[in-house]
Amino acid sequence: MTAEVRLGLVGYGLGGRTFHAPLIASAEGVRFLGAVTTSPQRQACLREDHPGAVAFASLAELAAAGAHAVSISTPAATHERLAKEAIGLGLAVVVDKPFTLDAATAREIATAARDTGVPLTVYQNRRWDSDLLTLRRLVADGTLGEVRRFESRFERWAPQRQPPAAGGGTLLDFGSHLVDQALLVFGPATRVHAEMRGDGGLDDDVFVALHHARGVESHLWGSWRQGAPGPRLRVSGSLGAYVVDDLDGQEAALKAGRSPAGLGERWGVEPEPAWGRLYRGATGAPVPSERGRWDSFYPAFAAAVRGDAPVPVDPWDAVRAMEVLDAARAAATGGRTVPL
Repeated sequence: MTAEVRLGLVGYGLGGRTFHAPLIASAEGVRFLGAVTTSPQRQACLREDHPGAVAFASLAELAAAGAHAVSISTPAATHERLAKEAIGLGLAVVVDKPFTLDAATAREIATAARDTGVPLTVYQNRRWDSDLLTLRRLVADGTLGEVRRFESRFERWAPQRQPPAAGGGTLLDFGSHLVDQALLVFGPATRVHAEMRGDGGLDDDVFVALHHARGVESHLWGSWRQGAPGPRLRVSGSLGAYVVDDLDGQEAALKAGRSPAGLGERWGVEPEPAWGRLYRGATGAPVPSERGRWDSFYPAFAAAVRGDAPVPVDPWDAVRAMEVLDAARAAATGGRTVPL
């Protein structure tokens, strides 16, 4: 393969247009070919956003145009079919979160990629949020002492809206990030408790509690119905607590039309008022935030496609997260704690 990885998208809705295409187009070593979409409106958006990008009618057409890889950003219920088709075409694959609707399907896809030698990864971009990167630094250097509880929230007040059906409900949509982050930082969980509410068939308010093998308790909230959203992170340890109030700014930057191509080294830099604080009692001192690095995902994926590095997110990590989400649904439905 040449140094340049030719990559296309499947889907050009909110996810593909906002959270993938700008990062693909900005990535060093990547050539953005275009998107598979049959919607005339989305085809027009693609041409406006990325002159020269092509609208393809199918994955097969994208592969025939010389693509090495594809990123799938479509409703969660379509991920299985599209990922298996891409693997069958020999295309390296990024699947947006939630990876699949259940762990069994996730395991099938990961196995198919492993058996055919096709690189597969999952778009867990929030591993590179500035707050999580800063927390990992504080855990590694012992600033917090022995961590006892990890509290993490994606909470919104949108009472007139249903959670997007494309994400499969709040447990899968927000929960995919929340659980992935908890497992990444604090390791495997041994039991799960969960509570869920929802109208119209989609859960819109969830709470998941994980007990990790190393003794940490993770309390995770995802909601579209929270009138008073709590802090984004509160992590309690024997030497203090780290608290971050607001969400990392990379999502807002992309929604505002900014990208790493335009901001360069300023991409992902959090202003000082947005830094988290280290508390020991009533007083808190600001903690300089690590730079958010969603822009590192696609260059890392391109390196994996070239055979120079591992994929940025191991698909088996996503399988394990789906196992936790399956257990959380069972726990909430049965009113019990589920062992893992």
